[in-house]
Amino acid sequence: MSGEIVFVGLGLHDETGLSLRGLEEAKTADTIFVELYTSFMPDFSIRRLEEICSKKLCMVSRRELEDENGKIILRAAEKGKAVLFVPGDPLIATTHIALRIHAEKTGIKTRIVHGASILSAVMGLSGLHSYKFGKSVTIPFPDQTFSETPYEVIAQNQMLKLHTLCLLDIIAEEKRYLGIRKSLEFLLAIEKKKKRRIITKDTLVVGIARAGSNEPKVKADSVNRLLEYDFGEPPYTLIFPSKLHFMEAEALIVFADAPERLRDEAE
Repeated sequence: MSGEIVFVGLGLHDETGLSLRGLEEAKTADTIFVELYTSFMPDFSIRRLEEICSKKLCMVSRRELEDENGKIILRAAEKGKAVLFVPGDPLIATTHIALRIHAEKTGIKTRIVHGASILSAVMGLSGLHSYKFGKSVTIPFPDQTFSETPYEVIAQNQMLKLHTLCLLDIIAEEKRYLGIRKSLEFLLAIEKKKKRRIITKDTLVVGIARAGSNEPKVKADSVNRLLEYDFGEPPYTLIFPSKLHFMEAEALIVFADAPERLRDEAE
């Protein structure tokens, strides 16, 4: 079997996040697919991306990639080179790992062109050290799944003195994006039940909106204060810091308007 699938990252905000290498791959592709359900890119335009690539794009849904195991892409790759555009960094969304495994097992070559990831972007925006992050977690819509997993992950990371990155759920098909206030209220509701003082209204938290754009919003303060803070439009991310290094404390004060008392509390 000949052909290949190239997973190409689109970055975080709009089509200009596409790398030159990614563009070269698209220009030499026989078929180009794009999925937009695993993340939200606020200013992304399929029309503008088609103009950049000088080719038509085929939108693929969650059903086609997950329920149908990406058959539409695999069939295209059997005949030639297929490119799949993915928001962020392609294989950060574990959805696509199954497609890559299946392709390789059936003799279809795969390659990855990496793009900017929310994982690295929030570290750069906040100034928190990358090596001090523990396991990340997704906070779901409470009306969809009332899971205590986010609370438990934050608790585990705190015991290990590690920061926690919380990705906030999205349902792209319905244009629903979980907000920071709702996420914090959800965690406080679990705290009220657990009573372990993992997340209280005095807990330090960092909120980030629109990472990757020209005007991201980054704010660090107590949960109580962030409940009332206006972050503007989505997408959103939360970080629950553990014990801060003195340079991390300074970064949060300068970059995220954090309380200056953090200097005295850092190590």
